[in-house]
Amino acid sequence: MTEVAAKSPGAAPLPTWPDEVYRVLKDAGVKQVAMVPDAGHSRLIRSFEADPETRVVTLTTEEEGVAMLAGAWLGGQRGVLLLQSSGVGNCINMLSLPTICHMPLLMIVTMRGDWGEFNPWQIPMGQGTRAALESVGVIVNKVDEPHLVASAVQGAAHLAFNSWKPVALLIGQRVLGAKNFKELARK
Repeated sequence: MTEVAAKSPGAAPLPTWPDEVYRVLKDAGVKQVAMVPDAGHSRLIRSFEADPETRVVTLTTEEEGVAMLAGAWLGGQRGVLLLQSSGVGNCINMLSLPTICHMPLLMIVTMRGDWGEFNPWQIPMGQGTRAALESVGVIVNKVDEPHLVASAVQGAAHLAFNSWKPVALLIGQRVLGAKNFKELARK
């Protein structure tokens, strides 16, 4: 489940995995963030939006982020594509760009359609995400423990930016917590 920051009067909240991922990506030199709004990435997105040194671009569809980050790389900047597993299918054709042109692409994918999923429409792409990405030459890793997310992102960033290859890190629903239809209906 999602890490819960312990609070005591007067104490700062403990960092959570999105806070740690933000620091890892900043340390990796990420200056551009391409994203489609997603609840799983919301805290990370807010951190980048508050950072005056980072450009956050809200996409209309995920494959735009592949092209945007290729342009960022050609312009001398590093970036990250934040997306949900349901958006991976939108990227498949565009992923030939970093594969064929030997350009780095770092993707952090929040998973749907695996552990505890309530929405049957999320299951096919959630179950096919890894295979779809690997079929077009993307190196894929997955993390299912909150305390391992930051180090997994660090490894993925090093791999992408040092090897000039597309790399996707899948963040499993065990980290994010499974959504519940009853909870969503109350909002």
